[in-house]
Amino acid sequence: MSDADRSYMVFSDVDETLITVKSMFDFLHYQLVRRHGTAGEEEYERIIAVIRRRAADAVPRADINRFYYTHYAGESVAEITGLAQEWFAERASSTRGFYIDSTRRALRDHRAAGASLVLVSGSFPPLLEPLAREVGADAILCTRPLIVDGRYTGEVGTPVIGEGKRSAVLDQLASRPDVDPRDCYAYGDHISDLPMLELVGRPVVVGDDDELRECLARRSRTLRTR
Repeated sequence: MSDADRSYMVFSDVDETLITVKSMFDFLHYQLVRRHGTAGEEEYERIIAVIRRRAADAVPRADINRFYYTHYAGESVAEITGLAQEWFAERASSTRGFYIDSTRRALRDHRAAGASLVLVSGSFPPLLEPLAREVGADAILCTRPLIVDGRYTGEVGTPVIGEGKRSAVLDQLASRPDVDPRDCYAYGDHISDLPMLELVGRPVVVGDDDELRECLARRSRTLRTR
């Protein structure tokens, strides 16, 4: 079997890898302002200030991810999904540039070559499902808020951040014994994507995270000397 005939998978981070915005925060701002106007803007700034303080205090990204979703406690899943569809339609049609074109082209080429595309993100389904349909992704590995009686509880399962991405991708690879991880690609932009990128033979860094590039270069040198 030639390289071109092998089945392979492509795992792509989303925020600042496939799209130019941080979807969770862009949507939070969108829906708060859409529903509450100036009061929504003020609430958004309050939430972001807390998140920035926690990040500065080195609070783990997974814990910040959990904190984000507490703000959806009691919200109707149907209403949030409707707002997310409007958000996506508006952003995707914007002339400002919603997609990172190089990644979108690469995913399109992989899709044309027969690869299975998987989006991997700490974001949640209402924001990722329209994007997955647009790029032709076969699966979404993401943080999933818990739902009771059609409303978010404010809690989540396992945040798909850092090691959470690694675990989710490992499970996906285990479900495809016909696929060799060495043939697979993964795209990421931040050092927190390293646990995912290390699982495949063809990691791709999007953007200019020097720490991520150096870690992958060191890994490549180590593999060559074995």
